[in-house]
Amino acid sequence: MLIPRQKTPALQLPTLDHGAFDVSAEQSERGTVICFYRGLHCPICATYLTEFQKRVADFTERGVSTIAVSSDGKERARAMADKIGADTLRFAYDLPLTKAREWGLYISTSRGKTSIGIEEPALFSEPGLFLITPEQSLYYGAVQTMPFVRPHFSELVGALDFAIKNNYPARGEYIGTV
Repeated sequence: MLIPRQKTPALQLPTLDHGAFDVSAEQSERGTVICFYRGLHCPICATYLTEFQKRVADFTERGVSTIAVSSDGKERARAMADKIGADTLRFAYDLPLTKAREWGLYISTSRGKTSIGIEEPALFSEPGLFLITPEQSLYYGAVQTMPFVRPHFSELVGALDFAIKNNYPARGEYIGTV
């Protein structure tokens, strides 16, 4: 389990159009939103990433960079980016499932073709959404076992406004005895 205010695992991946992504080398003022998605086979992911794409400017205005990440290869990642009309959202691909586990993501097995007729990979990670500080510590995190009921990007933007205005610290950091 990742712990708020502690350093996250390393994450270095190729992207479609922006060179290599390295979370430790990000140059944003307030951090990076990393959205791990299931892959091209997931119709809910396409809808979710479409919303993320619409909010990239909102995050940028607040000094936060954005990236969508999956274990899909380059061709499937490109197909997803094209499908949602991504023009500002970065896409990283080839996430090793061992790295997905380090980030606390759940791993699923294939059930064959999805409702949109695309074959699921043999293994893939379930969704996760993280806000990482410029120092690479966890500020916010949400992981899911299913593709359903994901955090809303508009709420994350609103939470950022509150956190910035009130210098609100990351919560959930206590790891002592309870």
